[in-house]
Amino acid sequence: MRSRRHLIGLMVAMMCFLLGALRPAVVPRTYRITGQAQGTTYAITWYADRKSVTQAQIDSVFQSLDASLSIYLPGSLISRFNGSETGIEMDRHLAQVVGKSMQIYRETGGLSDITVYPLVRAWGFGAKAADAMPDSAVIRLLMPCVGSDKLKIEGSRLVKTVPCVQIDVNGIAQGYSVDVLARFLEARGIDNYMVEVGGEIRTRGRKLPGNEPMKIGIETPSTREFDAPVIREVITIGDGAVTTSGSYRKFRESGGMRLSHIIDPRTGFPVQREIISATVVAPEAITADGFDNALLAAGIDGAFEILSAHPGLEAYLIYRKPDGTVADTASAGFGRYVVKTGDR
Repeated sequence: MRSRRHLIGLMVAMMCFLLGALRPAVVPRTYRITGQAQGTTYAITWYADRKSVTQAQIDSVFQSLDASLSIYLPGSLISRFNGSETGIEMDRHLAQVVGKSMQIYRETGGLSDITVYPLVRAWGFGAKAADAMPDSAVIRLLMPCVGSDKLKIEGSRLVKTVPCVQIDVNGIAQGYSVDVLARFLEARGIDNYMVEVGGEIRTRGRKLPGNEPMKIGIETPSTREFDAPVIREVITIGDGAVTTSGSYRKFRESGGMRLSHIIDPRTGFPVQREIISATVVAPEAITADGFDNALLAAGIDGAFEILSAHPGLEAYLIYRKPDGTVADTASAGFGRYVVKTGDR
């Protein structure tokens, strides 16, 4: 009897094996969700044998992020901090973004500073456009409100030591949002994806079923200042993130001049440096996004000083020469990401 049961078991196992072998292999499909959030567009692409993620779930993630980090929502945590005299209790989103921002503030000599919000508003780049450009007297009055050394983290509480301090995390929040969405996909078993929010990107794995690398175009202004941008290079970064900051992307005009939206926290005025675009590759988008503005504000020499102190970062810099022509340069390790012309 025992041998008979054993024989029947072997036959069942063999039949299951044969049925599995005859069943057609599951071919991964391309899934894509696009939309608008955080004042820009987003696109999430992944390759899997099932959808796993819905538009409603992605919308919910963005709503959670905005409730914490959006300066455009009066009831958000960051808006409540800006309106407070001393500070607020943070949630996990604000805590991670502020913590990383303060770290980068220290590591860039203050070039990356989330307390520039009073200056951002004065120059007309905040939630409400300014009626007129500020003069040097206005800037001098605002400068005592600027400086991340006026912020303290006490447990889960963000404290301001000067009541007029206000923060704007737009320079790093989209990178953080990309990381949050990437972790959301991974928690659902998705290993091959590209997440893009407002041009900030994180990738993992490859395009299936062809097992192709994911390619990313680097945007640059044309040879004439502030003309429509074009694709200058194509890169593939594997498992990692890439962000770009450009002084040509968002600006205001005044007296025949175009003023960058990137404010130098040391002077209070829009950045006026030779670098017009800084692309940073890092393991996480929050890191890349946190450093790209600082590199742009540092100038060529300052940018390479920052990069030499951070071997985990690679950067591609586009700058304008004194004669007005556009040139580029890059950190030593950036070349490994560049796709050869014939392979694009």
